[in-house]
Amino acid sequence: MNFYIVDVFAESKYAGNQLAVFCGAGVAELSEAEMLMIAREINYSETTFIPSNHPQNGGYDVRIFTPKQELPFAGHPTLGTAFILQQEIINQPVQQVILNLAVGQIPVTFNYQNQVADVLWMRQNSPTFGQVLSAETLANVLNLEINEIDEKFPIQEVSTGVPFIIVPLKNVASLKKAQVNLDKYFELIATTEAKDILIFCPETYHDVNDLSVRVFAHSLGIPEDPATGSANGCLAGYLVEYSYFGKNSIDVRVEQGYEISRPSLLLLQSEQKDGQIEVLVGGKVVMIAKGEFV
Repeated sequence: MNFYIVDVFAESKYAGNQLAVFCGAGVAELSEAEMLMIAREINYSETTFIPSNHPQNGGYDVRIFTPKQELPFAGHPTLGTAFILQQEIINQPVQQVILNLAVGQIPVTFNYQNQVADVLWMRQNSPTFGQVLSAETLANVLNLEINEIDEKFPIQEVSTGVPFIIVPLKNVASLKKAQVNLDKYFELIATTEAKDILIFCPETYHDVNDLSVRVFAHSLGIPEDPATGSANGCLAGYLVEYSYFGKNSIDVRVEQGYEISRPSLLLLQSEQKDGQIEVLVGGKVVMIAKGEFV
């Protein structure tokens, strides 16, 4: 099998979120258990597998694994795998690549600079909004004071394919300070559809950005994720639903991963249209390595 390592939502090498992508004839012969073992061997937050270099129903079949389980959808694996499909399998500039995932077909659109892939955009499913949770509960889970949570906006489960608990904070000091109390966390997720948490605030490390984000995914074996496209897609829908910036559309830059020395940049566009919220998440992908599994 051929494998590739890329950094997704990265402005340069050795930043963003790492992804390993496997393709070649050997992938089609792997069992689900073998894919999971390889994902554990790589030990990134996600590893993807392309069973065939030939499209089915206009898209390429892709499977996504964390070290603990298969996922129906995830953001940075979608962008990173689309990048490998364009660069290494299609091997020419194309406007769009479609991935066949468990949540359905997810299109990824390419912008190019001098024939080189630059920013990739994925259209996520329209968000759904679940239960609203109390500030007291999440303050206990995150080892924060209640007054550090922004009471002007709800704490809520949101999903564009994978659900996340979205928690608005007031400032970056609270964002940096947050630390998951595992006992309280596992007590909470026993009662929720969403098992992972995105916290965000309007203060940023860099003035050019609009929001700072952290994502905790202990249920997937990921204490903290450096760049999470699926969670940020949920955030994009949330920002529009509750007019966080005072309007029903957004075009924002989100920084993530600074607290774990993997600075990342995610681009979010979303708007209310025809009774639904459209969500686009974009970013850059950087090739790091390629080789062969034997």
